[in-house]
Amino acid sequence: MSISNIHHSTCSVIPKHILRNVAEHGDDEARETVAETLVHTARIARERAATPATLIETPHAPGARRKQRVVYDAHGESSTLAAELVANEETRHIRDVEAKEAFDGAGAVYDFLAKVFNRNSIDNRGMTLTSTVHYGRHFANAMWNGREVVYGDGDGKLIMRLTADVAVIGHEFGHGVTQHDAALEYHGQSGALNEHLSDVIGIMIKQRWLAQTAAHAAWLIGEGLLGPTVQGKAIRSMRAPGTAYDDPILGRDPQPAHMRDYVYSADDDGGVHINSGILNFAFYLTATALGGYSWLTPGGIWLRAARTRLYPQAGFQDFANATVIAAGELHGVGSRVQSTVAAAMDAVGLPVPAALPKGRAATPMRAQKRRNRW
Repeated sequence: MSISNIHHSTCSVIPKHILRNVAEHGDDEARETVAETLVHTARIARERAATPATLIETPHAPGARRKQRVVYDAHGESSTLAAELVANEETRHIRDVEAKEAFDGAGAVYDFLAKVFNRNSIDNRGMTLTSTVHYGRHFANAMWNGREVVYGDGDGKLIMRLTADVAVIGHEFGHGVTQHDAALEYHGQSGALNEHLSDVIGIMIKQRWLAQTAAHAAWLIGEGLLGPTVQGKAIRSMRAPGTAYDDPILGRDPQPAHMRDYVYSADDDGGVHINSGILNFAFYLTATALGGYSWLTPGGIWLRAARTRLYPQAGFQDFANATVIAAGELHGVGSRVQSTVAAAMDAVGLPVPAALPKGRAATPMRAQKRRNRW
């Protein structure tokens, strides 16, 4: 994938392997849901491809340090362009559950970035956080399309409403953070790293929303999204990759927790939703070993590494090296924090050499690729 195509990839929370399993093992209604979801996904991708990059990247109010959220209701239509505005900062009462969850979740995203990292929205330039709910018929996914998050309603049986977990909302807007800071290609290891960073942002927002320490959090992405008959608790588990669900229709969670189990596949853009579990587990190990809140020490390290030391094709080892370097920069070379990060990376099969490489992952990106700052 060339850099010119990076802005045209769409990032969703429900992985393709789940949809494929539903199509193979579900009933006629479930298969119809999958078909509709794939149609809507392709349509969103086309809308994004047709949108000029300048429009995608232009913030609503450059330099403004104020929360700006808007929520649109597509009323089951398959276009975000004709959706009705139902919530903004002047709205006092939001009756629709999905619209309220999307609005409040976007607020949690903005507050987290502003108060924890002194960041002015996801692009650090005051970008309005835009959401569209009730998109399409039986659209069982939530997607970042380059300028907003689009939420379907699910089928009400296997996949419930996509706004139910604030970690999902944070995950999707997290793709916007990565888009503006690292421009990671959405394929293979760089794509899985992209998904990992969104999971990290999503889980930190959720834990802050619930005032949970790393030790007391469930570490689940998509908690509450699975229907009552599904044998599972979430879409992904950062604490125990590969254990989120094991269901006759959805299949078994395929996420590995170690590089020895890395899945090489042409599906899912090279396994971006599968292999992200390896780095997810490394973040969990780091956060629980250091204790306290995940968004403080570990979060600062992870997002500094992503902002300053990645390039579009960066892989897992690049990021492992970058996190150890960032830990040294923030907390001292040879510090307990740095050794904890290194130990977590080693535990998932990404040992960082004592003499850190001086290659691309240890060198800040060129200025034009680092427009924003935390």
